[in-house]
Amino acid sequence: MLSLSLILCVCRSVKRFGMEVKMNITYNQENRVFKLDTPNSSYLMGIVDKEGFLGHIYYGKRLEEDGVAYLMRTQEAPFVPEVNDRERGSFMDSFPMEYPTHGTGDYRQDCLSVRTKDGYNAVQLTYVSHQIYDGKKKLEGLPATFGEETECKTLEIRMEDPILSLEAVLSYSVFADTDAIAGSVRIINHSQEPVWLTKALSGALNLDEGAYDVITLHGGWARERHIVRRPLEAGMAAVYSRRGESGHQEQPFMALCEKTATQETGAVYGMHFVYSGNHLEAAEKNQFFRVRAVMGIYPEDFSWKLLPEESFQTPEMIRVFSCEGLDGMTRAFHTLYRNHLMRGKWLHRKRPILINNWEATYFDFDEQKLLDIAKQASALGIEMLVMDDGWFGNRSSDNMALGDWQVNEQKLKGGLKKLVDEVNALGMQFGIWFEPEMISPDSDLYRAHPDWAIQIPGRRAGLIRNQYVLDISRPEVADYIYECVAKVLRSANIAYVKWDMNRPLSDLGSAALDADRQGELSHRYTLAVYRMQERLITEFPDLLLENCSSGGARFDPGMLYYSPQIWCSDDTDAIERLAIQEGTALLYPLSCMGAHVSDCPNHTVGRTAPFETRGYVALAGTFGYELDVTRIPEADRNSIPGQVRLYHKYNDLVREGEYYRLASYSENRLYDCWEVVSSDKTEALVTYIQVLNVPNRKSRRICLKGLDPQKRYLVEVESPDGEGDAKTAGCFPQGSVLLGSTLMNAGILMESISGDYVGKLIHLTQVQ
Repeated sequence: MLSLSLILCVCRSVKRFGMEVKMNITYNQENRVFKLDTPNSSYLMGIVDKEGFLGHIYYGKRLEEDGVAYLMRTQEAPFVPEVNDRERGSFMDSFPMEYPTHGTGDYRQDCLSVRTKDGYNAVQLTYVSHQIYDGKKKLEGLPATFGEETECKTLEIRMEDPILSLEAVLSYSVFADTDAIAGSVRIINHSQEPVWLTKALSGALNLDEGAYDVITLHGGWARERHIVRRPLEAGMAAVYSRRGESGHQEQPFMALCEKTATQETGAVYGMHFVYSGNHLEAAEKNQFFRVRAVMGIYPEDFSWKLLPEESFQTPEMIRVFSCEGLDGMTRAFHTLYRNHLMRGKWLHRKRPILINNWEATYFDFDEQKLLDIAKQASALGIEMLVMDDGWFGNRSSDNMALGDWQVNEQKLKGGLKKLVDEVNALGMQFGIWFEPEMISPDSDLYRAHPDWAIQIPGRRAGLIRNQYVLDISRPEVADYIYECVAKVLRSANIAYVKWDMNRPLSDLGSAALDADRQGELSHRYTLAVYRMQERLITEFPDLLLENCSSGGARFDPGMLYYSPQIWCSDDTDAIERLAIQEGTALLYPLSCMGAHVSDCPNHTVGRTAPFETRGYVALAGTFGYELDVTRIPEADRNSIPGQVRLYHKYNDLVREGEYYRLASYSENRLYDCWEVVSSDKTEALVTYIQVLNVPNRKSRRICLKGLDPQKRYLVEVESPDGEGDAKTAGCFPQGSVLLGSTLMNAGILMESISGDYVGKLIHLTQVQ
């Protein structure tokens, strides 16, 4: 809790006794202060009063000492209760509780509320004990960050409410390679009676008085994760989802930053929720002008019955502090997710270039049409055919057959294996689309098991896309659906699965839950999704899984734990994708962003952009095609081999490199520019997209980032066909060799390009 003016600074590695210290957790017994150190930040908490209240002290640039407990202001009125118990309530309403609770005088946003069998809701946690250890424990049933004993350290603080016999274990983990702190809470009922949790958030962040902006990612279908920045005024600013999914509308993320913070400078506090269901992110400025932000499962319609000795584990909350602006926050999240959240065979591998038949055919296809697409695609260098919706049951439109996961052999004559074998014979891999969580009213499964749909007895459930949601919180439902999916995957050489979810949850009711447990359904549903996907990647460890939810409605860190890539948005228009991918890349590595080249006029917005530009934008993600390659213009078809070469040339760099935002079309409304730099600083790729041309403009100066100031780099413009580095104009100094410091401080000149929606790739390589 320190004013922003005292923590703004240039971050650097911390060294002690000549050795670089990257992370540490300490406890000072004398002043009862916990200190968590990441490579460039410190997070401090302290215990006060004989009752053992745990208060937040400081979060900011790394400190050399821990003697800052005075920042909790316990020597100012109203003092602590052991000194001034007549103002206990005033103390509770001003003290920066590390994990604030409900009903005992703290009127700000809190994290934990209960209901006892007698109807009371107050809870107060105080310190009991703690432990510090190397490594990090797994969160049972939940996605979470991980690390070996040499990579991270963990602090667990045991708190209790002795009146309720309720225990809460606050966990914090720091990592050696990133300025991130992962935290969660486990709540245990040690009483002889059940207790109902009515709010169980994952953590809070307390900040001192200051002028802050709030940054969130807002949107809707086909315009996900647009960056929104607004002042934090008195009162509360909040984003949330109660849709049973993280949602198109609000990302489970919030950042607080000083008003003058930019991409490169200023203090930024980022919070991200590792969860795929209902969520709440709220920041409040109180009457003392101090700020508290909270994050966790959205409490409305939530309750969880804890029987004696049962526990509840909250999902993980990630905190990041950067004093290098948004760039620093982005790098911290990217490093954490690549090294400590994403898993599996495909994490650090080049993904196959796929072509999906959805926008090419929708439901109107048979095996011959798919083979025609595959033959043409294979000849152009595309590596995988993905068969989307419409291959199963009586699925001739989106009005029927969800749940009937049997191959339609009238459509695919000879069966699935025959088709897959023929595609494999062309040198291509094969992928397939599922929507396992859904059921159509017009389906054999619904006719046999209408009670398997989520619904409230006696109330007409609302349809969306003419489908209901399966109650996969019931083991028999989840097992049946999983076996249907697995049977298909076992039947043929299927290398990729697109797992879709095309509607949110509503009409919450489960035939398998008692009346006092109906509030558990949404969370139980999310846990069931995690169990099914964990089961899938365990049985099929070589499978490339891509999550999807009506586009990007479940693009969150929770899903990233199971799939190395997530479909970014159903809007594949290259220009709309600039804002979508900018907001996504603010938090997520480029390697996980599902991005395709699609046909024009674009099926969502009707815009026509050059095929070349569509390729440049898709190269910033996983890269693939969403079109009928047999019917597109010949010039576009002839461009595909060049784009394929560009992908193979640059994907290692894009997938593993550090991302830097150079310019934002969302802000300037004229052009967009981003850069990826290799970890060893020997190579960089700059993508420049001119959205709107303006008259009489000669060139635009772009200052690069992330290079080694002392290295010399050859600057070349990549040719559109990918055959090699072009010697044509496009930027100055084309073909020159300059120091990294020159390129970052003086920049390059991007020539005016004739037309709208056009772009350039600039490649930099170190020379001796």
